[in-house]
Amino acid sequence: MTGNVYILGGSQTDFSRNWAREGLEVFDMFAETLNDAIADARIEPAQIEVGHVGNFVADLFAGQGLLGGFFGQVYPELSMLPTSRHEAACASGSMAIFGAMRDIEAGHYETACVLGLELMRNVNGKTGAEYLGAATWRGHEALVCDYPWPHMFDLITREYDDRHGISDDHLVKIAEINFANAKRNGMAQTRDWHFAAGSFSDDDALNPIIEGRVRKLDCGQITDGAACIILASERVAKAHATKLGRRLADIPCIKGWGHRSAPISLDTKLAQSRGQDIIFPHAAQTMTDALNRAGLRSVNEVDGLETHDCFTVTEYMAIDHSGLTAPGQSWKAIEEGRITLDGDFPINASGGLIGLGHPVGATGVRMALDCARQVSRRAGDYQIRDAENLLTFNMGGSTTTCASLVVGVGT
Repeated sequence: MTGNVYILGGSQTDFSRNWAREGLEVFDMFAETLNDAIADARIEPAQIEVGHVGNFVADLFAGQGLLGGFFGQVYPELSMLPTSRHEAACASGSMAIFGAMRDIEAGHYETACVLGLELMRNVNGKTGAEYLGAATWRGHEALVCDYPWPHMFDLITREYDDRHGISDDHLVKIAEINFANAKRNGMAQTRDWHFAAGSFSDDDALNPIIEGRVRKLDCGQITDGAACIILASERVAKAHATKLGRRLADIPCIKGWGHRSAPISLDTKLAQSRGQDIIFPHAAQTMTDALNRAGLRSVNEVDGLETHDCFTVTEYMAIDHSGLTAPGQSWKAIEEGRITLDGDFPINASGGLIGLGHPVGATGVRMALDCARQVSRRAGDYQIRDAENLLTFNMGGSTTTCASLVVGVGT
């Protein structure tokens, strides 16, 4: 990288809210999140020089496009702000971050606002599943199922089983850990949920099958929500730190990044890696790229991972694809207790997509925000002990678009 991009502050909505039931719309979500991020970063609205929005399907769920126009609608000072919207399904927020980073690295702008959001709870579950299915290869896959994405990730589970073997007990343990972490997070959608004894099992009544081997508690949440971060160049961040009586080294920054894409078809991706131990080589390379750009030799040099767990098997995949275990041996990290909040490599301290929630366009931004809060000791009850550098892994579709960041403090 040509230089670090700094995170001055940010905000996240309460993911338990149902905005439509409150009589509110996607603009209200945008405005509240932007207001809170500006306040948290302790800047003035006019200091923002460029805006980037991450969003997948507001056009379908809310009938609303052109979301960049909301910046100027919220603040008259931003009425001439250059803006753009980024779409890569569940990785849309990360693409918006990358767009803002490139602006700063190129010297075009020095302060950028990245806001990811999704309104998804204003339709019934079946309609929502159909809308989200737009990230499959429509008309070519997920044709014989009720719920496209549970079906697709069931296929990935079966691929793991064919190559390495995989136990449902380890998958459900991932869910149990993430729901437990979410109880510590005051913004989590499931923080007040209660589970009957035996829920984290193959009990068809307590944990019903959705598609194939994918059960209800294996699934990330349908969530309304937004997240926002304010990014800045080193020059601006240094001046900002001085103004606040802080050191530049105390401000979280993006030290490394990775971005890879693959064919949209899951069958094509699986065919390309057939005979290999790693199921999605491009996903593994994405995290390796981020670590290498941060000057780190392996995943063992970071203090934890915020990863995409749209389904439990996705987190299972991230464990071995990150290099934390050998291929096919993610179960070892689970059994050894390494990925719990008090383990030596916490994963999804926030609760992840399963426990915290998954407003699709916001997830990549929310991951970066959570990591920034962790490394600056602002994560509250789900703080990872002595966290200095954290890794993110965010993906869209069946790993079609993959993104990763290393967020840390210091140089």
